[in-house]
Amino acid sequence: MEAAASPRMQRRRRKSRGRSQSLGIKLSTENQTLRVNRAGRAETTNQNGPEPTGHNSSSCSASLQVRMTSLLLPLLFLSPVVSIMAAPEPAGCKIRITDKGLELLKIETQRFVEEELSNISMPEMKGTEGRFQYTITDVKITELNLSHADLQFLPDVGLLFDVQNSSIALSFQRRILYWFFYDTGNINASADGVNINTAVNLIRDDGGRLKINNISCDAKIKKMRAEFSGTLGKIYDFLARFLTTGMRFFLNQQICPALNHAALVHVNAMLETIPVRSEVDHYIGIDYSLISDPVVTSRSLDMNFRGMFFDLSNQNQPLVNYAVEPIIREYDRMVYLALSEFFFDSGMFAYYSAGIFQMHIVNEKMPKDLEVLLRTTYFGTIMMMNPALVDAPLSLQLAVNSPPKTSIKTSGATVVMTAIVKVMVLPPGQPPVQLSSMTMEAKFNAKVSMRGKRLAVHADLRRFKIFSNQSALESLALIPLQAPLKTMLQMSVVPLINNWTKRGVRIPLADGMDFIEEVVEYHNGFIVIGANLHFSKGLREMMAGSSDIQPTASTAV
Repeated sequence: MEAAASPRMQRRRRKSRGRSQSLGIKLSTENQTLRVNRAGRAETTNQNGPEPTGHNSSSCSASLQVRMTSLLLPLLFLSPVVSIMAAPEPAGCKIRITDKGLELLKIETQRFVEEELSNISMPEMKGTEGRFQYTITDVKITELNLSHADLQFLPDVGLLFDVQNSSIALSFQRRILYWFFYDTGNINASADGVNINTAVNLIRDDGGRLKINNISCDAKIKKMRAEFSGTLGKIYDFLARFLTTGMRFFLNQQICPALNHAALVHVNAMLETIPVRSEVDHYIGIDYSLISDPVVTSRSLDMNFRGMFFDLSNQNQPLVNYAVEPIIREYDRMVYLALSEFFFDSGMFAYYSAGIFQMHIVNEKMPKDLEVLLRTTYFGTIMMMNPALVDAPLSLQLAVNSPPKTSIKTSGATVVMTAIVKVMVLPPGQPPVQLSSMTMEAKFNAKVSMRGKRLAVHADLRRFKIFSNQSALESLALIPLQAPLKTMLQMSVVPLINNWTKRGVRIPLADGMDFIEEVVEYHNGFIVIGANLHFSKGLREMMAGSSDIQPTASTAV
């Protein structure tokens, strides 16, 4: 029968076998092949010959089926779960400090290091050399020459402050006893070939702040010379080598601890003054916590911040960032600030959640021409309700019914807002009566500006439209109200919005550091502000100010 099968039947059988193989999962071992068919069952075949029959074979097949099913099912679901868990949180705000900004910071860092090293205190030195007994006191660093200092980025680590072939001048008092002779005087010493290599590791701490995690420091002084003054100054010259050796040893031991303390205590205290979660006004706050460790390359230091506003009455309300992550490609200026649509949308959402986008226009707030138009438009409705309400005051109630949305394009930024406008009549001593309800759609141009370290937005009304919620016929009747309502919006609502935003929000920079010469560039989905830096205070002043400030979650910005 098999031999007599037609060629057509043979082709059908081969096609059927191919289909069953393509719908299953095939795993091969040295002597067996395992197939998991589309029913989820495991089948094994022996590659060296027919599979033995019997109870042992059946048990092995069943056991293998259970094991493979338990192994395959987790693998099928693990891949999408891992990809979701591994997805990083997009940044709403980014700051890049370039090597040009580092040049300005180098000057302040060099001045700060000089001040720190000048405050080094040396212990009193006592000893005996032959018949000489000496005491060295009042060691002071009188001059530092760190002209060959450099500050640069250390990729994947942080910053490197490097001092090569510099010099330090010192002075100290001597008391020397030789037999019955007692002598005092001043000693001037100089240390040459001073090399200091300090690497600073920058991280994100548990609170989302930028922090110096640790410091690696290496300081060496190649040679030191001393000059004696006084009556027996020339006689003591042979002591110079002995004294300078000890002085060089002590100085080498003091440089790195001084720099470590300055960075880990003073600089970190200054970094703690940079707001992380703080209030913007009485309604909303902002979260500037870092979402990852800083990214350090040979040309820049990039910091990714959450950049999310929140309602002060509901600070833990979740808000997912679906916006395009901002990208900074430039290095020409000292610093760059990039803000995504999420940054602005979260601000709108926070104000909306706080109930700010509501307004009641009545009495003197109501423009006279608008009041006349409203009375004319709804005269028939009032008469049908109650003729006694003809002279009752009218009011408009505006309430935004969804969070405004921001759109950023290369042509600029716009904000779209939708609100419900209710026309009310206010009978004396009675509850308000609604005459009509209409939907208002408004589109604003948003101009972003930067001053110092405060970001501000100015809004201008670009497009305005109203339509009835009841019928298309009533929408036609509302056409005469378009112009006066638009004027009212420009005169009442837009100034109110700009009053909220003109004060601006502080960006995460330390006190004493400001943006100057700002240039705003609009991209698809985000804004990039390039600027240069200006220090209104030195690092020493900034750190001195930080000691008087205790940063809290309610520190106003």
